[in-house]
Formats: sequence, C-alpha cells, structure tokens
Amino acid sequence: MKIKFYKEIEIPQGIEASVDGNVLIIKGEKGETRKNLNIKSVDLEVKGGKIIIGNEKASKNEKRLINTYAAHIRNMIHGLNEEFEYKMKAVYSHFPFTVELHGHEAVIKNFLGEKIPRKAKILKGVNVKIDKEDITIKSHDRELAGQTAANLEVATKIRNRDRRVFQDGIFITSKPGREI
Repeated sequence: MKIKFYKEIEIPQGIEASVDGNVLIIKGEKGETRKNLNIKSVDLEVKGGKIIIGNEKASKNEKRLINTYAAHIRNMIHGLNEEFEYKMKAVYSHFPFTVELHGHEAVIKNFLGEKIPRKAKILKGVNVKIDKEDITIKSHDRELAGQTAANLEVATKIRNRDRRVFQDGIFITSKPGREI
C-alpha cells in the first residue's frame, strides 16, 4: 500500500544545508560534509531550517530508503558538532609488532614475524593518532572513520592459522555511542 511519507530533520543553529542535484552539502563551523543521495523516487529539499526527505506515494522499499537516508543525514549533522571517535588496540602474544603512519597509509611491521610489512589505507578527512598499542581514529564523517578502522582491522586478519592460538591483531575497543 502506497502512502504519503516524509521525514523532517531539524537543522541546528550554526549549520547550513543545501542540495545540488543529488548531492547534499552540510556546512558547519568545523568543516563540510557531502553525501551523494542517488535516489530517483525520493524528494529531497531544504526549507525553513529543515531538511525534508520523502515521497507522495511511498512503497515499503521507499520508506526504508527514506529512513536510512534520514539516519545518514542526522549522522552528518552530528559529526559537524562533535567528531566521531573509534578506539582500537594492537594486541600480540607471539611477535611484538609496530604500527607507523606514512602519509595516507598505516604500515604494520613484524606482524606474526612476517618480513613484508602489511599496509592499511587511511582515508582523507580522518585523523589517526598512534600511542604505542592504542590507536585513536577521529573524523567528522562517521563512514570514513568506520572504514578506516575496518581497514586496520582487516589488514591484521590472520589466515591459515588456528584463531584460538593466534589471537594477534588490531581490534576495535570502542565505537561512537557504545563500548565493545
């Protein structure tokens, strides 16, 4: 059953929003975020301090899309007020390894005694701070911070060994909004 379905997202003081084609641009004091909302069947507009997203005849799938994009927009606004922070820990039991930053790349040396260092990509717009075993990832964009944390975690994934014995790696200890 198709019904009229719209979501309104309040724009806080000090933040501006604009739509350029399919791209939503949100600017604040701390920076700017852009998101390409490539949805043909959903209307997106900025009116009177609110971002309105919806459709006149929304099906079940379009309602899901509207709710998903509304959550993305709320995360974009929240990220401009305060940064999203991921905390990670480098854990080893066999060979001590080190993590170093080289430009937009994290280099993991001596992981499981390997001679060739492993590398993880650090996305633009993400600040990474390494303090011995503790790694802190901060960004205004939740997706970029999460993807960078995932890149570090995947770079130390162990294959062809028993996971019960080889528990080395870099693991997420806290995400924005909850401890793990």
